[in-house]
Amino acid sequence: MDWPSNVVIRGHGQYYDVQTPSGLVRCTLRGVLKRIRRKTDPVAVGDRVDLTVTGPNQGVIEAVAPRRRSLSRLARGTQDVEQVILANPDQMVAVFAVAEPVPHLRMLDRFLIIAEAHGLSAAVCVNKIDLDPSGALRRVFDPYRAAGYPVVETSARAGVGLPELRGLLAGKISALSGPSGVGKSSLINALRPEHAGERVGEISAVTGKGRHTTTGTYLIRLDADTYIADTPGIRQLSFWGVDFSRLDHFFPEFRRHLGECYYADCEHLDEPGCAVLAALEAGAIDLERYASYQALRAGQPDQR
Repeated sequence: MDWPSNVVIRGHGQYYDVQTPSGLVRCTLRGVLKRIRRKTDPVAVGDRVDLTVTGPNQGVIEAVAPRRRSLSRLARGTQDVEQVILANPDQMVAVFAVAEPVPHLRMLDRFLIIAEAHGLSAAVCVNKIDLDPSGALRRVFDPYRAAGYPVVETSARAGVGLPELRGLLAGKISALSGPSGVGKSSLINALRPEHAGERVGEISAVTGKGRHTTTGTYLIRLDADTYIADTPGIRQLSFWGVDFSRLDHFFPEFRRHLGECYYADCEHLDEPGCAVLAALEAGAIDLERYASYQALRAGQPDQR
């Protein structure tokens, strides 16, 4: 089937708002889809769908395209049901501030590992650089550049770096992740100044049936084929679906040394002849990034 470019941008209760080439359509779901997808959400934000228009700005979702990938977690109170936070993302952009709050680098590592494990491109957005005129504070992000991640420096307040960020987002569905207070909402507003005073969840219902409080993922459209996902769920994303036996593959700076260790099953902790430890000793791998790997391998909680 040649799927149309209809994208689910948010859901609330039994309704789904679908962005179509001709405008926003509020849809219900054909009942058969609920029966087909019993172990996952029948429809999720980011899904591409086929729909039938039933009235002005109203429709019914008839079919959902197979998901290429998804950011998911285990549904609360279940052992095997997937809760999809965002379907079909192309990349994850981790947004952290240089200060206020101090960057929590173990959290950043967590987001990047999740992206790697789900086959997503990943990038880092370093915001509030107006608080770092000397550039000294942002040096903590240098190891991520060295590992091969794109790092964009921005200041939503000063309007710095926005063209670079927009270029990074262009043509993709991007999941924005990051802790509270890093200026993510300010960046979103700066990227869409025509909606600068608008908070997610305050947009009126297209059908005129009133407003709905949206607590889950919401896709924000920047242009015809560029969306960013604003969601509290991403910030709380767990390691559901991450294969920890491949943890070393989720650190790009490790990958160039894998296969060179003396032991084929080397865990890169204290084994003799470990190529990763040799690279660490030679300065080719950052000590803090390695400590993050070491803590995750040992199952220790994030402390940094």
